[in-house]
Amino acid sequence: MSKQPESTASKQRKAILVGLITKHQNIEKAQEYLDELAFLVETDGLLPDKQFLQRLEKPDKSTFVGKGKITELKAYIKENDIDVVVFDDELSPSQQRNLEKELERKILDRTYLILEIFASRARTAHARTQVELAQYQYLLPRLTGMWTHLERQRGGTGTRGGAGEKEIETDRRNVRDKISALKRELTHIDQQMATQRKNRGEMIRVALVGYTNVGKSTLMNLLSKSTVFAENKLFATLDTTVRKVVIDNLPFLLSDTVGFIRKLPTQLVESFKSTLDEVREADLLLHVVDISHPVFVDHMETVTNTLTEIGAGDKKIITVFNKIDAYQHITKDADDLTPENKENISLEQLKQTWMHKDNGLCVFISAIEKSNIDELRALVYEEVKKLHVKRYPYNNLLY
Repeated sequence: MSKQPESTASKQRKAILVGLITKHQNIEKAQEYLDELAFLVETDGLLPDKQFLQRLEKPDKSTFVGKGKITELKAYIKENDIDVVVFDDELSPSQQRNLEKELERKILDRTYLILEIFASRARTAHARTQVELAQYQYLLPRLTGMWTHLERQRGGTGTRGGAGEKEIETDRRNVRDKISALKRELTHIDQQMATQRKNRGEMIRVALVGYTNVGKSTLMNLLSKSTVFAENKLFATLDTTVRKVVIDNLPFLLSDTVGFIRKLPTQLVESFKSTLDEVREADLLLHVVDISHPVFVDHMETVTNTLTEIGAGDKKIITVFNKIDAYQHITKDADDLTPENKENISLEQLKQTWMHKDNGLCVFISAIEKSNIDELRALVYEEVKKLHVKRYPYNNLLY
């Protein structure tokens, strides 16, 4: 009988997660961020073991956390055979080096994890180029003691490094050259994609936006009757997919875009410029929200802030509250006079609240269960028709 393979969990490297409670981030928020970090850790193939929080006014300049927490982490790492320590903020190069020296383990931060996940999700040459550029930009200031996978080119005729040149300087030069080459390649690809967008003609453009893992791709498949890759994982979609959709003889273009997340690395925002151009150039946005998530309001705020950051904050938006099939709340007793909170607000109460806030430009659906999709189609049709009539007034008798 052949030997049974070890379980997946036993092969995974174990990771502990570290975050801070600060004057800008209370314990509830810090815990939410660590829970999301755990999802990122799992997505990257690591096994989350334990979460650690420390209350500090601001991160320690040398080691992010204080000396007492370093001692606690050291003890836990040795007792529990921990492989990796992950921090919920971007570490400076010096913080990372100091932590690796103190804890004698691989140190990762939130930015690195997101970049790694993006790299594993990249399918096309365009996405791979965008992610690779972001990774090199992140790694450049962290080369000392960290760079191990650059191809070395030393000595001999025609090499760039002299005999006395330090290895790290050669590495930096190689990385800068690579960044320059990737930027040139990305500029060329961006020009091609801009041409493609122009060649689509003057059709109304609608873009799906939202936090990562809210069901945008599933919704794209429903509306466009296509088979865009959809998966219940973070950043399942990196490449923008554009499909022609027709509702009651009214055609428009629908694009599915990369999901947003809190603390999205600036390197990714910069390198994904052409992908985000689909959002900037859209006539209408469908902001998809996972209403079953306990902090969906925070996720909405993140998306709104990101849209403003990329220059798309003034777009007309239809809010699509997805996953109503998974929404849960605690029903209050009739004599319970405690104030309403997010745990005991019913779906009907939420509908009334958001319908009022969004002036009716919102809809509650389940893409998986295909619930209320006709209501969504009708709302999209009305808004696209308004845009179409405004752009082509001579055709308004057709609608």
